[in-house]
Amino acid sequence: MKVLIRGAGVAGLTLAHELATRGADVTVIEQRGEIAGNASWQAGGMLAPWCERESAEEAVLKLGRGAADWWDAALPGHVSRGGTLVLAPARDIGELDRFGRRTSGFRKLGAGEIAAFEPALAGRFGRGLFFADEAHLDPRKALHALGDKLLGMGARLEFHGSTASAIPDIEVDCTGIAARRPELRGVRGEMLMLRTADISLARTVRLLHPRIPIYVVPRSENLFMVGATMVESDAAGPITARSAMELLSAAYALHPAFGEAELVEAGVGVRPAFADNLPRVDRDGKNLRINGLYRHGFLLAPAMARQAADLILGNPAAKEFALEAHR
Repeated sequence: MKVLIRGAGVAGLTLAHELATRGADVTVIEQRGEIAGNASWQAGGMLAPWCERESAEEAVLKLGRGAADWWDAALPGHVSRGGTLVLAPARDIGELDRFGRRTSGFRKLGAGEIAAFEPALAGRFGRGLFFADEAHLDPRKALHALGDKLLGMGARLEFHGSTASAIPDIEVDCTGIAARRPELRGVRGEMLMLRTADISLARTVRLLHPRIPIYVVPRSENLFMVGATMVESDAAGPITARSAMELLSAAYALHPAFGEAELVEAGVGVRPAFADNLPRVDRDGKNLRINGLYRHGFLLAPAMARQAADLILGNPAAKEFALEAHR
């Protein structure tokens, strides 16, 4: 089976891996000149289905629970399984209670337990929620590692929109917002990359706020990814001053050391979303489409890749699963 995949973001690369693992002949074509610059590149990399259930449908939890295991199996050593710590300043403690009512899979922490989990935050928060089964990875390292692994498996990655040399049996569109489907809308996410050696975190920390909740994801070399903004727009221009100030202010509220951190990068990614914010795998003859991953790219891409691979390779139950996922 020869499969041509358009798009080397997280949707395209996870599908390519799933198909190559099952013996398909895979070619991935990317319009850009490298694996970089797309919405996946700007992602937080959180594998946090229980936390995402706070504002997402049950399908996100259902489809995302196996994501950390998939990534761990595909890229050993890339997944950090430290869980997620959810906190709120004393004045916003009601947000923590609301978050708890809308989620599951956590245990409540007091000040002493928070300090034990994250010594840098000792004395700063009196209550928190800990989601032990959640994880995170570095999206940029994961995308490059997945690309390298695919090459080692015999798949082909072609850049600058190259044309496949052979006619494929199946073609899959994984181009996200670039697909320009009328039923898609763009959701703009803005993020900052900060560097400081004055604070160390072992896991993703979410700081709740009624106006701008944020997440801080630790990466290597004293880097921290700070993000959260969700703007209903497909504009891909630079981050706005307002968003940058809000993200910096929230990071400072988590720990004052972020006030002296180096601002290494400010980025924007436009995520594709359908009206229900759930992803879809559509098939029309020899053509498939995976799209609508919204803010859940790394979390839901493995499940969508499995579903699409089942459809491509003839699993008779695949279509029923596709319907079940969105009921």
